[in-house]
Amino acid sequence: MEELASSDVPNKLKKKESKMKKRVITPGALLKAVVRSGEGTKRPVEGDQIIFHYVTRTNQGVVVETSRSDFGGKGVPLRLVLGKSKMIAGWEEGITTMAKGEIAMLKVQPELHYGDPECPVPVPENFPVSDELLYEVELFNFCKAKIITEDLGVTKVVLEEGEGWETARPPYEVKLWITGRILGGSTFFTHKECDPIHVEFGKEQLPEGLEKAVGTMTRKEKSIIYISSSYCTNSSNAYKLNISPQAQELEFEVQLVQLIQVRDMFGDGGLIKRRLRDGLGEFPVDCPLQDSVLRVHYKAMLPDDGGRIFIDTRSNGGEPVEFASGEGVVPEGLEASLRLMLPGELALINSVSKYAYDKFQRPESVPEGASVQWEVELLEFESAKDWTGLNFQEIMAEADSIKTTGNRLFKEGKHELAKAKYEKVLRDFRHVNPGSDEEAKELQDTNNALQLNVAACYHKLHEYIKCIETCNKVLEGNPHHVKGLFRRGTAYMETGDFDEARADFKQLTRLSQLMQLLLYRSSSKKNGKLS
Repeated sequence: MEELASSDVPNKLKKKESKMKKRVITPGALLKAVVRSGEGTKRPVEGDQIIFHYVTRTNQGVVVETSRSDFGGKGVPLRLVLGKSKMIAGWEEGITTMAKGEIAMLKVQPELHYGDPECPVPVPENFPVSDELLYEVELFNFCKAKIITEDLGVTKVVLEEGEGWETARPPYEVKLWITGRILGGSTFFTHKECDPIHVEFGKEQLPEGLEKAVGTMTRKEKSIIYISSSYCTNSSNAYKLNISPQAQELEFEVQLVQLIQVRDMFGDGGLIKRRLRDGLGEFPVDCPLQDSVLRVHYKAMLPDDGGRIFIDTRSNGGEPVEFASGEGVVPEGLEASLRLMLPGELALINSVSKYAYDKFQRPESVPEGASVQWEVELLEFESAKDWTGLNFQEIMAEADSIKTTGNRLFKEGKHELAKAKYEKVLRDFRHVNPGSDEEAKELQDTNNALQLNVAACYHKLHEYIKCIETCNKVLEGNPHHVKGLFRRGTAYMETGDFDEARADFKQLTRLSQLMQLLLYRSSSKKNGKLS
């Protein structure tokens, strides 16, 4: 037998800080004999998942512990993760010297198995703790594994990387190819023909552990998922995967064929967007998140009236609809969903009435309070003009155009949309550098006007604290700003802070009296009178 010592642990394992216990193995404490050579030169290192069978014998050949069924075990290989799983020291040290497919005999002294006072593994009943033991180990496989659950009950080994970064979560849907096997044993389920399995996340249609692991997969990824029996309990709605109640360890080969994005847009169940066809680009960076000019085709239907169509832009060879987002041109629910679509994407949007036509011009054929379903295709979009390269006056002209749109929306009672327009200009103003004192004053005056427009929106939306905070931004730079004092004073009235309101209105009165005096003096001077 070959004697194993600490130096036999691969150098690669020692280069980085190890979570595995560093041991000094005394001479003769761990010996190894190769019964059957394995494949290649790679050896397991910390973080690798190892799958192996073992038979533990005394020096007299008596089997005292085993995973193999022909020696009285359960017939299921062990699945452990080096540096993560609790295991006897003899395995942790000896298996790191083995190749895939290798069978080795490890002769282990008590201090490296259950005789170790710090052994992390519970001692089996009536176990010869003080004896030298022989461990016959067959290492089936080892590779890097992603830990899905902290207790290592669910792990994943990626065979083929997927696309993008998006993963499934409730209420997403996925389509899968699945093959299920007993670990180291027979196949009990396979679905690789006809249509893939269609799963709605969060509805217990897969065993718990399998759904957890699939929830880490990206589109078109192919992986082997390893699951302990405690994570395989099927709910009453679970797919019939023919999992035996006696199964201890399972492995599922899974390919995520399609990731169907389903989003509860406002978190209240009132607006659900379901992607029917993937678009082009990377979500969400290639979506029209900011105000843009959109070109779309869509059908609008009444699900409670047999799916009756009341708008179809494609009927009779119709042209796509083109409109600017952020201007209240289409119902809130439709626009919010479009902002999270990719060019070429087709989506089905279900909306309750408050996100459809309650706050929008309702077509005559749509009953009051009706829920609506839109089938929408985003053909393309054009982002708002970038101010880069524009001179100061061109920038101010663009800002004035956006401000004018905001004013229109405010008058129409669309205060959230109006506020978004004003705030966009304010954000863009942070990157504008005036070239003269006159330009600086113009920029500051426009900035103040926009801030007070935002404050007016907050006032209309009954968000009076935010209204006060926004007015403060103006008054910090100009404590005598008349409109700022008036708007803040009225907001203080709404919050019941009457002393603060009184102070603002007194200041307004003093400013008004001072203004009248200045006007009187100016008028007297023009008439040749001294005051």
